[in-house]
Amino acid sequence: MQRRRPTIHEVAKVAGVSISSVSRALNGNTSNAEMVARVEAAVQQLGYVPSQVAQSLKTRHTAQVAFAMEDIGNAAYLEMVRQIQPVLRDAGYRLLLHSTGADVEDEVSVLDSLSQNYVDGLILCPLRVTGRHVAALRETAVPVIVIGLLPDDVSVDNVRADSRVGARMAVEHLYAAGARRIAFIDGPIDTVPGEARYAGYRAGLAACGLPLDDDLVEFADFQFESGRRAAREVLTRTDVDAVFGANDLIAMGTLHALRELGRTVPDDVRVVGMDDTTLAATSFPPLSSVSLGSADRGRIAAKLLLARMNGDDSPPERVTVPPSLTIRESSR
Repeated sequence: MQRRRPTIHEVAKVAGVSISSVSRALNGNTSNAEMVARVEAAVQQLGYVPSQVAQSLKTRHTAQVAFAMEDIGNAAYLEMVRQIQPVLRDAGYRLLLHSTGADVEDEVSVLDSLSQNYVDGLILCPLRVTGRHVAALRETAVPVIVIGLLPDDVSVDNVRADSRVGARMAVEHLYAAGARRIAFIDGPIDTVPGEARYAGYRAGLAACGLPLDDDLVEFADFQFESGRRAAREVLTRTDVDAVFGANDLIAMGTLHALRELGRTVPDDVRVVGMDDTTLAATSFPPLSSVSLGSADRGRIAAKLLLARMNGDDSPPERVTVPPSLTIRESSR
């Protein structure tokens, strides 16, 4: 019977380092001499032979980086791409884009496929973070940066927005403008942003001394059409003088729903969105929106990934980009 070949996972276990550290050591992408020595000793002990692809990477990388996000058509992700691409291009990398549809299977598959060495790094922006994500993130063969919130025990760089604070800012602004029946159209509550923005909405109501009324809340997808339908549901079942949409697509759907129902903005109902994308500035009327720093998050993630691909073995970074509110015609 043919003897089973040892794997890179076994090398990492014997060396007492991560799989990504083994990969960097084998590919000559680290200046950590102690780690390289431990990996080489483990390779000798196990008789590990890298694949031909891995051997070729010692002298030639793919010069490619992937960015996996929920929906490439979402303007918030396009803002990230506009910042990620020039950072990587200046360093000699091409950017590959992949829409996951927020499908857990697809996102985990992307993480697992990194062992095939088709890219030198990945920026991942998941809406949900499951146990399967966490397990896959701990075993990645190349550096990964996550744009979004991760559990504290996951040792992966991540760049996050404080959408809870941003949602509270939106509610407090609407209250200050005179609104007292503030509806909220959220995305799926089982997603990281959906949960955080709902928590921020509730915190904003509490800060303003307003009660939580379930009739004022509706959950949808983070898309225009589902936002429009959800807004119609709320607007036809209860009195509303303001609507906060959990992203600009939902808020745009709300503007259309209000127009269909013959209600004017901001005279009858004020509207605020979130993400402050180009949609907000170009809508009619122009949409007030909370910026979550999409451009900043993309740029920071790209720079962190470059550092990791260049051998930076420092502890993982967690960077929070603060929100800001841009007030336009829709809520004045």
